Amino acid sequence: MFAKVAEEGSYAAASRAMGVSVPTVSRAVTRLEERLGGRLFNRTSRQLSLTEFGQRMVEQASTLYRQAEEIESEALELSVQPRGLVRLAVPMSFGLRWVAPLLPELLARYPGLELDLHLSDSTVDLVADGFDAALRIAALPDSSLVARRICSVTQNLVASPGYLAAHGHPAHPRELADHACMSYAYRARSQLWRFTHHDGTEQDVTPRGPLRVTNSDALVAPLLAGLAIAELPEFIGAEYLADGRLERVLPEWSMTQGGLYFVTPSARSRPRKVQALAEFFVERLAEPAWRSGGQ
Repeated sequence: MFAKVAEEGSYAAASRAMGVSVPTVSRAVTRLEERLGGRLFNRTSRQLSLTEFGQRMVEQASTLYRQAEEIESEALELSVQPRGLVRLAVPMSFGLRWVAPLLPELLARYPGLELDLHLSDSTVDLVADGFDAALRIAALPDSSLVARRICSVTQNLVASPGYLAAHGHPAHPRELADHACMSYAYRARSQLWRFTHHDGTEQDVTPRGPLRVTNSDALVAPLLAGLAIAELPEFIGAEYLADGRLERVLPEWSMTQGGLYFVTPSARSRPRKVQALAEFFVERLAEPAWRSGGQ
């Protein structure tokens, strides 16, 4: 404030330039004089001039003021343009199919951003493992995290036309006990398949069959070969349902409906770089291409 008063030639002009009141500027200069042990200005009712002591101090004070302005400008730029490293955890199949193709656009939009992409179907502990955020597909988000829902994700029970021609179409979930069923090991709640009929009737089934996997993409080849029935998320199964290589089983019954969530340990101190990532995925995945079987 001393430097600005010296530059502008008055307390009033300095206060306007800095967006504060005249008394605020006056008190700040007075406190500085008391701390330094000398007067900085000669004051009269019509004129303000630097004392000899003030002239010796003003050059250094002006340098500090310019440095403060530069730091403020850099901070404002950082708050607008996301910069720095973000550690992001994403499910393996979803990440390879739907996140990886978006990376060129993401990195071109935010050239100051660095992304450490962790691809795994196992659920990571964001806090303990040092992640800034995660994309999660679940029926409900972890209540200890801050979750932003991006879109719904449907699970479909599917089989190949060849399997259904050979083994028949089950008419009720209970009949799955007579069929080979392949399952996914990292289901959020349990290994049960929970079905809900259009009329509200519910039925739980424990799938039994020749294969259990930790990545749903591993189910595709056995499904296409006609070996069994399996549950596939729509972001994997949509293209096969669209071209007829797979068919829905028990279409009158829906499986547990989930969602795609952007989750972070806390929203109170979410950095701009993490917020930008959340906004990007909401923009690009809220109306996902897999709804039409697209890639």
